[in-house]
Amino acid sequence: MLQTEMSPETIKQEKPYLQWGLTESEYDLFAEKLGRLPNLTEIGLASGMWSEHCAYKYSKPVLKTFWTKNDRVLMGPGEGAGVIAIGEGKAVVFKAESHNHPSAVEPYQGAATGVGGIIRDIFSIGAKPVAVLDSLAFGYPTDPHTKQLIDQVVAGIGDYGNAIGIPTVGGETKFAPTYAQNPLVNAMCVGVMDESAIQRGQAAGTGNSLLYVGAKTGRDGINGASFASAEFSTAEAADRSAVQVGDPFMEKLLVDACLEVTHQHQEALVGMQDMGAAGLVSSTVEMADKAGYGMVLDLDLVPQREPGMTPFEIMLSESQERMMLCVKAGHEAEVEAVFKQYDLDAVVIGHVTDDGRYRLTQGGAVVCDVPVSLLTDDAPVYHQVGKQPARLAHPAAAFVPAVSDPAATLKQLLADPNVAAKSSLYRRYDAQVQTNTIAGPGGDAAVIRVRGTHRALALTTDSNGRYLALDPAIGGAITVAEAARNLVAVGAQPLGITDCLNYGDPTKPEQFYSLQESAKGIVEATKVLNTPVISGNVSLYNETNGEAIAPTPMIGMVGLIEDLTTVTGAGFQTAGELIYVIGDTAADFNGSLLQQVQTGSVAGRLMGLDLQLEQAHQQLVLTAIRAHLIAAAHDVGDGGLGVALAEMTFALGIGAAVSLALPAAQLFSETQSRFLVTVPQSAQAAFEALAAGMAKLIGTTGGEMLQINAADGRIEEPVAVLQTIWEESLPCLLK
Repeated sequence: MLQTEMSPETIKQEKPYLQWGLTESEYDLFAEKLGRLPNLTEIGLASGMWSEHCAYKYSKPVLKTFWTKNDRVLMGPGEGAGVIAIGEGKAVVFKAESHNHPSAVEPYQGAATGVGGIIRDIFSIGAKPVAVLDSLAFGYPTDPHTKQLIDQVVAGIGDYGNAIGIPTVGGETKFAPTYAQNPLVNAMCVGVMDESAIQRGQAAGTGNSLLYVGAKTGRDGINGASFASAEFSTAEAADRSAVQVGDPFMEKLLVDACLEVTHQHQEALVGMQDMGAAGLVSSTVEMADKAGYGMVLDLDLVPQREPGMTPFEIMLSESQERMMLCVKAGHEAEVEAVFKQYDLDAVVIGHVTDDGRYRLTQGGAVVCDVPVSLLTDDAPVYHQVGKQPARLAHPAAAFVPAVSDPAATLKQLLADPNVAAKSSLYRRYDAQVQTNTIAGPGGDAAVIRVRGTHRALALTTDSNGRYLALDPAIGGAITVAEAARNLVAVGAQPLGITDCLNYGDPTKPEQFYSLQESAKGIVEATKVLNTPVISGNVSLYNETNGEAIAPTPMIGMVGLIEDLTTVTGAGFQTAGELIYVIGDTAADFNGSLLQQVQTGSVAGRLMGLDLQLEQAHQQLVLTAIRAHLIAAAHDVGDGGLGVALAEMTFALGIGAAVSLALPAAQLFSETQSRFLVTVPQSAQAAFEALAAGMAKLIGTTGGEMLQINAADGRIEEPVAVLQTIWEESLPCLLK
C-alpha cells in the first residue's frame, strides 16, 4: 500500500520511485524543474508520464524520422488515431496498440483490454469502429504453458470483439522460439467517419468543464504504463495488479454514447480522449498540453468503485471503459443527459484554466500543483547510440537447404504452424457482425465495404521477426512491402500504415541499433510505396531474464478499393486458367521459414529488397486487377512458391500443373517482390502486353492434383491430402 503520508524528504531518501521505473537522475531533473521536492502524488504522475510508454523518451528521436504526410492524410501521429481521406466525403481512421506485457501475465484480460483500448482510440476521433485485426506471436505450441497462453489470448480477443459487436476480420499468428517467454499481442482497430466530423483530444477554453464518463475507477492496472516499460524476470512474480479488467458491454454503451455526443452535440464538445496508458493523468494532461491550457481537478468527484483510494491510485489507475471530455461551459447538462440515457457515469470533475498549471485537490487540500509542461514537454529524451551486433557484422555463410524430396518438404512446411490454417483460432471470432465484411480471415487481406459509398477497404497486419533478426533495415522495409503486397493481391491501393514497434531494452546499444535501423527501412519503403505512418505505438523492454525477442515491428496497413467488382481472392477459380509468376526467384534461404524448420533458428545475410521493382510489380498486379484481367492473386511469402501454389488450390480444391526451370529447393526460397496470379485464357494477350516481360507463364489450373515440375525434382500430390495436412496440423498441435 502506498504511504500517502510519506513526506517529500522521505521520498528523496527512500526512493520509492525506483520501483515505478523512474531513475534517480530523472527524479533530480523533475525536482529541479519543479523548484522544490515533489510529493508522492507528483512523483507518481511523473513515473507514468515519463515512462517510455507515454513519453517515448528513447524512441522519440527514431519516431521523428518517420514519413507521416501525403495529400490523403487528414490527421497524422499525435492524436488517438490517424485519419486518411478515402473519397466521397469519407475518411478511414486506424491505429494499432500492443498489450504484450499484460498478456504475458494475464493472457485473457491482457488481450481483451488491448482490444478495448484500441477501440476507444478510434471513437475518440469521432469514427464508428468497423473492424478489429490482431497480430500475435508465440513460442512453438509444444508445451502446456504456450498452449494455454494461445487459448486465453484468442479467447480474450474473441470475447471482447464479439460482445461489443465489432468484427475481427483479419490478422496473423506467428510462432518462433524467440517469443516463448514474451508473447506479442498487437491489436488494430479501423473506423469510418465523415471527413467533416473529426474530433481532437484537447481541453481548451478557460472555464470549460472536464467531464469524466464511463466506468468507475478502481485499483486495477495502477501504473500500467510503467509496467509496460520494464522487462520480465522468471525469478520474480509478475505484477498481475498492473493488468486491467475489461467489460465489453460497458464499452458498447460508451461507444454509442460518445458517438451520439460527437454527431449530435458537436457545439458542446471541445475535445475527447481515451483514458489509456497512465489513465486519468495522461488523458487530462495531454488534452491540456495540446491546447496550451491548464486545469484543476477535484479527485473527490471522480467516480470510484473502491473506498479510500489515494490520489496516486486514482490518477494512475488504468481501469477500462473510461473517457475524458472537455465540454463548453453551460452545456454540461445536455452532454450528461446523453450518458444518463445509456446508464453511464458522466461527472464534471474539474475545469480548464489559463495558467498552464495542473492542480489536483482531494479533501479540500491541494495534492498536486505542477506545470502541465513538466509532465509532457519536459520529459527527458535520450539520444541513444546504437551498436551493430557481432552476428550482423559477421553473418554466417549462406544456408543451403537439404531438399531431396520436395513433396516431403512441402508437407513439412504446410504442417508448420506459421503456414498451417489458423481457422481453429479465428473461428472463435465473429467476422461478419455489422454485415460489411466481404472477405474475412484466412486470405491475403480482409475486405470490408464502406457503407453509403461504392468503396471498400482492405486491411492487413504483418510482421517478420526472422528477417529483422538478420538485417533490421532490410527486414523493416520487407515488412512494409509485404503488407502492401497483401492489399494489392485483393485489389486495393495501399493508403497508409500504423505500427507497433516491438523490441528489447532500448538502453542496450545493440537493441537500440535494431530499432534505429529498422526505422530506416520502414521510412524508405513507406516513401516508395506512398504509405505514410499515421499512428502507432512503441513496445520496448520485451525481454525476459535479459534475453530480448527478435526485433518485430508490426505493420498494420489499410488500402482502398474503388470498384467492388475488382475484389480478388487467392484461390484458383476455375480449371483452365493460366498461372503466372511475377518476379524472379533466387536462392534466398537465409531467414526463411525453411531455414527455421530445418535448423531451429535463422542465420546468415538477409536477401535484398529492390523497392523500385517491388513498386513496379505491385502496380502491374493492381492495374491488371482493375482491368479485370486477373482471376486470382496471391503474394509469395513464408515457404515460397511451393507453399503459395498449394494455398491457391485449397479454396475450391482445384489443382494445377506447373513447370519451373528452378532447382527444387528454390520452390521454398523467399525471394521478395513476387506474386502468383491466374489469368483467363481470353485475357492472355492483354495481360502479357500489360506485363511487358514482368510475368512468366508457368502452368494451368485444373484437376485434383498439384503437380510441380522443377529442374531436379517433382511434386505430385492430391490437393485433398495437402489440404488435410494444412488444416489439421495446428489443431493437432494445440490439443
